[in-house]
This record gives sequence, C-alpha cells and structure tokens, in this order.
Amino acid sequence: MDMYTILVVEDEAPIRKVIKDYLVNSGYKVIEANDGKTAMDLFLNNEIHLVLLDLMLPQLSGEEVCERIRKTSNVPIIMLTAKSEESEKIEGFSLGADDYVVKPFSTKELLVRVEALLKRTYLYKKIASKKIYLQDNRIIIDTDDKTVKKDGQFIDLTNHEYQLLLQLSLHKGSILTRQQLIELAFGFDYDGYDRTIDAHIKNIRQKLEDNPKTPTTILTVYGVGYRLAQ
Repeated sequence: MDMYTILVVEDEAPIRKVIKDYLVNSGYKVIEANDGKTAMDLFLNNEIHLVLLDLMLPQLSGEEVCERIRKTSNVPIIMLTAKSEESEKIEGFSLGADDYVVKPFSTKELLVRVEALLKRTYLYKKIASKKIYLQDNRIIIDTDDKTVKKDGQFIDLTNHEYQLLLQLSLHKGSILTRQQLIELAFGFDYDGYDRTIDAHIKNIRQKLEDNPKTPTTILTVYGVGYRLAQ
C-alpha cells in the first residue's frame, strides 16, 4: 500500500487517539490537529492525501475549514460529526465534502471508507486513454489525469463532482436517476442520500455552465434524474 498522509482534525483527544492508532496500524501516516486554525496551517504546509474533519471545532469550524480547503484543493474530505440530520449532511456535501460519518462510528467502518475514497481518488482505473468532448469541444474531460477544461481553462471539480460528470458523459443522452448516479459514481456501499446528488450537480453547474440558472450541459429531468445534453 502506498504511504498516504491523513490529516485528522478532531478536538476530542480520546477520539483523535483512537482514530490515529487505527490508521497508523493500517499503514497510514497521520498528522493531528485539535482546532480549525491548526488544521489549516498543517494542511498548507504538508502534503495531505485525505482529511478526516470534525465539524464542531474551536478557532475555525469544520465547515469553514472545508470551504477554505476547497478554494485551493480537491483533496478528499470525510466529515466526522454527531449531526445525523439529512439537511446537515446535504450542507456538508454542498461545501465539498466527499463522505460523511456520523458519531459514534466504528473504526473499522471508518477505515473502509478511507480506503475506498483513497482508491477512487488516487488509484482510479483508467477508462482507455481518451478524452471526452462536450458542448462542441468547449468542455474536455481527460480520463487519464482526471481533469476537466472549459474553453481551455481548468475547472476545479471535487472527486465526487468529477465522477458524476464522467458518468453523465459516459451515458450521454441517457436519463440517469439519482440512485443510478450514486451507484455508478460512488459505488453500491455509498451511504449518502439521493438529495446529495442535487447538491453536487448544483456545484458542478456553478463551475461549468455559462449560466447556472439556465443550464445547457447537465439537464434536469423532473421527477426522474439528470441527463447530459446531446
């Protein structure tokens, strides 16, 4: 296994120690932070491959940390929180989180989620070296390096946003339900809600569409799901 570095941001020392010990025993390097400000300092000065981010933090909230990270990086983020309401999870995904684990959680489940997210992010199997062209070649998806360009400019998408756009592109013209998108982009074991797809699609539109309020690339099929324009 590659040596990945995980930033664990948790203000409760006992929980942080349990997470760290489990990850280290599983072969990961762990950097710790007990508040949001320290987390940002560590993130900016180290090569971090994944962030485990508690929401209830001193100095800076987990939401604020997530927003700041997303301004410069698409590093995978798993939010850790005692908040289990669907609306809270949707808010977390809207900020750019890739996964959401509710306390109390089993360390074994957390490790499975960490491994799955790292694999999807860094060990993604290439879909035959090719580029996918959309909107009369204005949008180019490079499946080799997992980048997206529009009019020659790179578009910063999170891993989940990229996977959703890729699956819509591979099924261009077909209507995909929210559940189909979850299974295709994130896998059958994904524990998110259907409505989180709406939050991700909204984020993609903000970054990709000329006018997000009247999208011409990703179209909504009301009562069903989404499709990519022909």
